[in-house]
Amino acid sequence: MRTTTAAVTAAVLLAALTACSGSSTEDKPTTKPTPAASSAPAASDAEAIQLCTDAVADVVSDRPADFDPETDSDPMPPECEAIPEDEYLDAYMDGVTQSNQDALQDRKEQRDQEAEQDQ
Repeated sequence: MRTTTAAVTAAVLLAALTACSGSSTEDKPTTKPTPAASSAPAASDAEAIQLCTDAVADVVSDRPADFDPETDSDPMPPECEAIPEDEYLDAYMDGVTQSNQDALQDRKEQRDQEAEQDQ
């Protein structure tokens, strides 16, 4: 009885695995999708993205003291209107990072000046 149960269980598992494998040739495309012509932006596109990033950094740096990222949002700078949405999202994140790095650098300089004055 145990041998029969084990054989049936093995057969059911094998059938389930075979059915789930999806190895039919109908599911596979016959041609590969063509890659984009160029994944790197052109020079003018890169300049537009950098202008957008710098503008976002300025917007983030000029946030009011009571800015709440949970409820408030940054306006899109005019420099960013000409670039695609996915490029804007990248530029926005880079602008936030740039603003944070600038603020950290400013704070470091303030600490250094205060340390010099204390001596």
